Amino acid sequence: MPTDHAAMAAPGEVIIEFYQVGAYVKVSAVDPVTMTEVSIVGAPEVGEEALKRTAIKKLNYVLERRARRSAAPGGLRS
Repeated sequence: MPTDHAAMAAPGEVIIEFYQVGAYVKVSAVDPVTMTEVSIVGAPEVGEEALKRTAIKKLNYVLERRARRSAAPGGLRS
């Protein structure tokens, strides 16, 4: 059985983690292929699905931004 989480993930899969932090929820989204992680903080009243969608949107934004930068002339810039 593989121990590498990226090897076990299906294409397009995102790992989502929820953490209760006081009166708020921290949601982390991880792309298992690139190991890119983002997080958001929101009110639990918003609902788990809405928080999850927001975290995934942020992850997609970061991944797309990195792809554009690496495709630009001169490659990735800091």
